[in-house]
Amino acid sequence: MQSLWMLLATLVFSVMGVCVKLASAYYSTAEIVMYRGLVGMLAIGALVLLRGDSLATRFPGHHLWRGAVGVTSLWLWFYAIAHLPLSMAMTLNYMSPIWIAAILFVGGWTRGALRFEWGLLAAILTSFLGVTLLLQPAMQASQWASALIALGSGMLSALAYLQVRALGKLGEPEFRVVFYFSVVGMLAGFGGTLLAPGAVQHGTVWHTHTSTGFLLLLGVGLTATIAQMAMTRAYRLGKMLVTANLQYTGIVFSSFWGVLLWQDVLGLEGWLGIAVILLSGLVATWYNTRNIQTTGAARPVSDPIATEI
Repeated sequence: MQSLWMLLATLVFSVMGVCVKLASAYYSTAEIVMYRGLVGMLAIGALVLLRGDSLATRFPGHHLWRGAVGVTSLWLWFYAIAHLPLSMAMTLNYMSPIWIAAILFVGGWTRGALRFEWGLLAAILTSFLGVTLLLQPAMQASQWASALIALGSGMLSALAYLQVRALGKLGEPEFRVVFYFSVVGMLAGFGGTLLAPGAVQHGTVWHTHTSTGFLLLLGVGLTATIAQMAMTRAYRLGKMLVTANLQYTGIVFSSFWGVLLWQDVLGLEGWLGIAVILLSGLVATWYNTRNIQTTGAARPVSDPIATEI
């Protein structure tokens, strides 16, 4: 099923997170955002030229909105990672599937929808419980402002994912959605560097590239592009709430990277959290497959939006 593209996306996003964490020692958040977008633009542009596709779009406003919301969310998330314990930043950012479920619920209720997928909502909430068990987030009293920023990042992520879904419904291919998101990210990062505190008085500071720093930026951009393509396909063709729930597997991949690269130690609660996340993802997938089989006679299965509320 198409939602399983999110598994590839979360795996590659976890690699991107490793690159971002390492690159933060060499570059500012604005620079990382800018180079992330620049590499994405070049990669997608080369792909389009090779395939003979077109970047022309009939929905510039939709792309601008998706880019603005997505880049703002990305920026807030990178900031939170720098100012919070990684576990807390990841936990709050990964509340985006819960916000998606809430938005869909309110939308369905206002439209008078007759059904809401409580099973999938329960799977999402269970996954977040698994995230909490795995990460066991903790922070100091002075970090509340940063925590609210991380929470806002998750909320904006939910809006960005819904906009990705809307663009898919309009017929926009993955490469075009990712390209224009990269363009907005590059421009936002460039502007953020120019407007950084002290830039006007002392001049904009561009950090000098080293071979390590350059490779890390290249890694951030390429992994982000691949993950964005897979994520966009998952949200465009897959089941919204199943796709959102599978997003939680990213925290599992990130935890394994922590064990392998930074010798993090997972206790019993951590392994229990991983099991809960994986189990809830399997349950959500099974639940959606059953729904498609039971409603297929009444709804055209060729319409990926048909089973949404």
